[in-house]
Amino acid sequence: MNRTTKPKLNKKDKGSGEETLDDRTKLASLEVAKANTTPMCTPGPSATNEDVLSAISKLSSTLKKKFQTTEAPLPDNITFKDRTELPTPPSVCSFHSVLPEDVSESEFLKKSITWPETPSLPSNFSLNDTSDPAHSTFTIIPKSGGGSWHVGDQLKVLIKIADYNSRPKKSGGDVLLARLHNPTLHAGVAGQLVDHLNGSYTAVFSLLWEGSAQVEVTLVHSSEAVTVMERVNLQKPGRLYFQSLFRSGSVTEATNCNVCLQAPPEQLCNFTDIHTSEPWFCYRPKNLKCEHRITHAFKGFVPTPTKTDAKLFQSGVNMKVFIKSSGPSEINILPKLKDLNETDHVNTSGEGMMAKPAGYYYNGEWQALDGTTVHRFNNASAMSQCLKGKVVHMYGDSTIRQWFEYLIAKVPDLKKFDLKTPPQTGPLMALDYKNNILVTCRSHGPPLRALILPVSQFHLVANELDTVVGGTNTVVVIGVWAHFGVYPVEVYIRRLLSIRRAVLRLLTRAPDTLVIIRTGNPKRQSLHDSLTTNDYFAMQRDKILRAIFREVNVRLLDAWEMTQAHYLPHDLHPPSPVIKNMIDVVLSHICFPQPKNFKKA
Repeated sequence: MNRTTKPKLNKKDKGSGEETLDDRTKLASLEVAKANTTPMCTPGPSATNEDVLSAISKLSSTLKKKFQTTEAPLPDNITFKDRTELPTPPSVCSFHSVLPEDVSESEFLKKSITWPETPSLPSNFSLNDTSDPAHSTFTIIPKSGGGSWHVGDQLKVLIKIADYNSRPKKSGGDVLLARLHNPTLHAGVAGQLVDHLNGSYTAVFSLLWEGSAQVEVTLVHSSEAVTVMERVNLQKPGRLYFQSLFRSGSVTEATNCNVCLQAPPEQLCNFTDIHTSEPWFCYRPKNLKCEHRITHAFKGFVPTPTKTDAKLFQSGVNMKVFIKSSGPSEINILPKLKDLNETDHVNTSGEGMMAKPAGYYYNGEWQALDGTTVHRFNNASAMSQCLKGKVVHMYGDSTIRQWFEYLIAKVPDLKKFDLKTPPQTGPLMALDYKNNILVTCRSHGPPLRALILPVSQFHLVANELDTVVGGTNTVVVIGVWAHFGVYPVEVYIRRLLSIRRAVLRLLTRAPDTLVIIRTGNPKRQSLHDSLTTNDYFAMQRDKILRAIFREVNVRLLDAWEMTQAHYLPHDLHPPSPVIKNMIDVVLSHICFPQPKNFKKA
């Protein structure tokens, strides 16, 4: 969803994790020893607090240079309960850190997704005071100057949110989706939403087909639910937990792992990637070494919402619920009007904001509006001919694996090669010897929520891209989004920036390589999903992904609008008709390259 608001009122350790920690310990011992000793021939007092602080400050500086940490230096206002008591060591990691060279861009990206202020919630808040879709309405705004609607016009819809007592809301921040559709024609287009910060919103639609069109507005999450989601994300950034198995001979141990763990360095195994500086930590096993780690697995979700908070996440009540119309919800669209030269569209609906959708559906087929001519690949022969002689590398989460599985299901000669790897995470490979086609699929590395898999096959996308030769017959497809909503946004920014650097390196050495980036998409919502992978966080990360790759020579596949505009229900893994349209777009990019002045999303 394209959403705008009015102005607000109100590195590298070069060894294993164990070697890194040993180095840290040795450095710490040396620095503290220096602070507590004086030259042998010169009597002097014992170390003061200032001496110790100075030593720790030097240590922090040394470690920052050696390990490229982005942690802030030790604060100057540390106090001691006793002159001989050392302060608690600073954490070796953070959920909110990025590389030093990325700080400015990260701040810009975070500002770009600033959400309108949402209500604060006391612990005993009443559900009656929160946004209620049953008492909220939308109204089609008549065309400026009157008259009929035509293809090419812009339709505006006013949405008013009320609480359970029918009282109009006075602030914004609700999460809404809007769609214009025709069920008979299987036509649909996503709308752009504007938050007026006073309980009202405007949805804007491009009119793109002749005939009837129905407005559909959905309350995804109330503004109060957003308050809860933001609070949980801030207070419990590590609320999902992972586990790794360590093994040496007959001895095995399992410890929890995450992007960051709050513990002294000597209690952690530091698996921060030496090439990208992407952090990953596990608690150090008691009897084994860090180098004995063999598996990664998702193990669970720590917090449960309070009973009061849970009331804000009720499917069919106040989460993913349609808002009714206060009047007609349907319009009739006449053929487009043309100017005297019979060439251009004439927008007769009046001045104001303009919706700019990525495309729309007509007869169930995606019609792109970004300059892409979408061809239809309706049989195995057409798909094989398109992919002939190509190497396609897919990287990402299960929504990318879904594309891999679609291809091998639809192209009989593309046979999956058994690599004896987990079917959900891979790596996976499919071969068509006759047509010289190779398709691979690999998961994106931590924090992937998956069943147990070997760490030897658990690679970051950026590192994999650095192994790709590239060229005219190479296609790279990337989709990284679904597993990052649970974390503070910096974790996602850090990952995408490392991938962008690798993409730029690839395009520098092999500029004819085709790179396609898949966006996220809306999905079904449950109470559990709302605190892990919800549409609110997905919207924000979708906007960040677009911004990060905007100036890069890649093709963006707008899975968000392709899912939202379709007549079938939203799903994390979109249904087959949506996937078919997505693959048509991918194959169109492969077999019918766009001109250099191709319009970027």
